[in-house]
Amino acid sequence: MENLTILVVDDEARMRKLIKDFLVKKDFNILEAEDGEKALDIYSKNKNKINLILLDVMMPKVDGWTVLKRIREENKDIPIVMLTAKAEEQDELLGFELGVDEYISKPFSPKILVARVSAILKRTEKKEQDIISCDGIVIDNIARVVTVDKKNVELSLREYELLKYLMENKNIALSRDKILNTVWKFDFYGDSRTIDSHIKKVRHKLGKKGKHIETIRGIGYKFNE
Repeated sequence: MENLTILVVDDEARMRKLIKDFLVKKDFNILEAEDGEKALDIYSKNKNKINLILLDVMMPKVDGWTVLKRIREENKDIPIVMLTAKAEEQDELLGFELGVDEYISKPFSPKILVARVSAILKRTEKKEQDIISCDGIVIDNIARVVTVDKKNVELSLREYELLKYLMENKNIALSRDKILNTVWKFDFYGDSRTIDSHIKKVRHKLGKKGKHIETIRGIGYKFNE
């Protein structure tokens, strides 16, 4: 679970610190918010790198239910674990109806919380890898099919692997050498500029969506979300 990021939302500083201390020991990166308003702001700015949200129900400004609804309106897949001092059945049912993945009542064992977080991330990891998408560009890694706005796009094997690698590393500048080592591996002889011609073909086949692939002068390329 190394390098995964978790957003911890709770109005109690002591609770946030307790959760953070245990999760950091397992190599998770932690973002914190003390109320629902701040949580939505942090989520909006970091949605591409947040892998799971731990969300308290009772908070000032904007409560957990509202935060949950707003996030689910645009993201149905990110795992969300609700933390609450209430353990009433109707609250749990409401949470599941709104799209909660796990429901944990306070007080709870931090070790159990970490175990549940790890289990949820393991369950969702495969799903995230199977489908990669951005702005209508969808890569189905099971069927090895690429679609743009639901229309199939024919890519060669190398073009497919190149687009997949770029989209798996959204917003990260990738050098030509790194792309060669990952996409071409040992099956390459010649000038590294061959990447440029493949990028040109991929951009053309993506049509207007090819604009997401940016040339980073002197370095390589980046897929901008």
